[in-house]
Amino acid sequence: MKKFAIAFVFALLVSIGGFAQVDRSKLPAAGPAPEIKIGEAETFTLENGLKVFVVKNTKLPRVSFTLVLERDPILEGDKAGMTGFVGEMMMAGTKNRSKDQLDQEIDFIGASLSASSTSMFASSLKKHQGKVLELMADVLYNPVFPQEELDKLKKQSLTGLAQSKDNPNAISGRLSSAVVFGKNHPYGEVESEKTINNITVEDVKSYYSTYFKPNIAYLAIVGDMDKAEAEKVVKQYFGNWQQGEVPKFTYPMPERASKRAVALVDRSSSVQSVINVTQPVKMKIGDQDYISSRLLNQILGGGSASRLFMNLREDKGYTYGAYSSIGADKLVATISANASVRTEVTDSAVHEFIYEIQNLVENGVTEEELAKAKAELSGSFGRSLEQPATVANFALNIDRYKLPKDYYETYLQKLNALTVADINATAKRLIEPDKFVITTVGNGSEIKEKLAQFGEVVMYDNMGMPAKELTADADMTAEKVLENYLTAIGGAEKVKAIKTAKISMDADVMGTPLNLAFVYDSQNGRYGQKLSVGGNVMQKTTLADGKGSMSVQGQSMEMNEAQLAEAKLNSFLFPESVYQEMGYTLTFDGLKDVDGTPAYKVIITAASGAKLTNYYSQESGLKIKYENPASGDTFYSDYQAKDGVLLPMAWTIKSPAIPVPLEAKVTSMELNVPVTDEDIN
Repeated sequence: MKKFAIAFVFALLVSIGGFAQVDRSKLPAAGPAPEIKIGEAETFTLENGLKVFVVKNTKLPRVSFTLVLERDPILEGDKAGMTGFVGEMMMAGTKNRSKDQLDQEIDFIGASLSASSTSMFASSLKKHQGKVLELMADVLYNPVFPQEELDKLKKQSLTGLAQSKDNPNAISGRLSSAVVFGKNHPYGEVESEKTINNITVEDVKSYYSTYFKPNIAYLAIVGDMDKAEAEKVVKQYFGNWQQGEVPKFTYPMPERASKRAVALVDRSSSVQSVINVTQPVKMKIGDQDYISSRLLNQILGGGSASRLFMNLREDKGYTYGAYSSIGADKLVATISANASVRTEVTDSAVHEFIYEIQNLVENGVTEEELAKAKAELSGSFGRSLEQPATVANFALNIDRYKLPKDYYETYLQKLNALTVADINATAKRLIEPDKFVITTVGNGSEIKEKLAQFGEVVMYDNMGMPAKELTADADMTAEKVLENYLTAIGGAEKVKAIKTAKISMDADVMGTPLNLAFVYDSQNGRYGQKLSVGGNVMQKTTLADGKGSMSVQGQSMEMNEAQLAEAKLNSFLFPESVYQEMGYTLTFDGLKDVDGTPAYKVIITAASGAKLTNYYSQESGLKIKYENPASGDTFYSDYQAKDGVLLPMAWTIKSPAIPVPLEAKVTSMELNVPVTDEDIN
């Protein structure tokens, strides 16, 4: 016991002495990169050219089959959007099964089966693999492409497109692709109502018969299956697949901007600006700078400890998060840095993006940053190996990108061998800070002039097309626009003669019927609005006696001063007749393109600072659009005469609170009728 005690004390003293000599101001030196033992995927090739990779994993009694087509990107042109329909069309029924029968058979065995224009995926329990392969082969060989399915898909796509036109992130994505790649590049073209409507069943069939060929396909099998069994089942279900010639395409490398520029989409209802600082880059897996660019990006904007995140969020508080990416693609990729920031700090945020990018290229990274980035990426790589599918993906990449056989086994060694000098050299080779395009979606009247300091500002529309250059009449003012509007709808005298109104509108959101009810009592300063679903009032707004309240599902609260001021802006059936006498400030902001209609833009501002924006058709003088940062955008159409005054009978409401545009039609309208407290409340 005594000897044990002495040994314990000695060991303790040694350990204390050891700890006393640790320099806590420095990160511990990294150990040697671990040798990664990645289970090899066994492979074989069928006579028809189908390459198969098998990764055996018996931890679960499951097996999955992933089929990938290795084709060149396709420029779809006036059929843009067609490839997005191919997979759903293939799953819409076969010569042997209707869509419902196919779905039922998949569900019955608890399997998964899906398709896209470049892939198919099937997964099931081991005991059901024969059945799921039978279904997969049936979809692969015998799709019937029903017209009714295409009609449904086109309708869904058009609805999604309409919604995306008012989604700042979707607009930003289209804009960035358009300015980086160009509309004549597969990565730069966008679908439109015209291209979607151009798509026919024959287009989908032609694509399927051209590209679904085994000689450009890979099949990855992961799960409870060895190579011998794989050879048997693959030959059984895919051996008769007929190969064929598949067209190849080449495209010129998109050029970087000759100098820094700004591409701006004016979305005046935005309270944030979506910023993307971007340029094209030629980079694919296995390139000289590929692994070093992963580390470079991790330091710049790869996570919550990156330079961009720490600067724009933690230090400046401009955004919830700022990130970057350095892509990799066999054709072309992008270098990008992005964030959504408050409108008032848009130019400051862009300045910080440019500063961080320039600083990275000119002054490089530190040893500490590189050590952290290596640790983060090494951990991520290690965690990915827990998934058997990762091994299959590695095997496919080795073949597709012609990588060395040990590329992934030595990945961590290559990563950890990179030095600060290597990373800095990669930054200088890849990034040109003075050739970025700064794409921005936001309130143009607030940010356009401020963004001009970073380069020429070019305006685009919400589809990524150059905005039409419209020139307003030299003598046009906000007051004249409103005067023309009042004249167009019947004249100021007839408008003032309408003191009260009750309007009911019906709409439908994804199959759910809604009712919107409005009550206007301008002579007594009262206003009521109700949204009902199935006869139940879900939301209402009330203004009376100089006070306002809002109620959502029975929970009511009084409006504060700012909310009340904004509500008052919306409480008049013809607010144009009272803006000036109520002390609102009118600002004329030129002639704009509103979905193809030239319209005068007028910004109305209350003394409290509350704002709304209206657009009035240059040709007819009628109000065609209303913007509100809180409630979204409303488009007016189908004007009809009521008591000698033109009023819109159709409203299209696009709001952040609803998933799709709400098409509302007036079902009843009563003018100059008595209004009671019950009507308002």
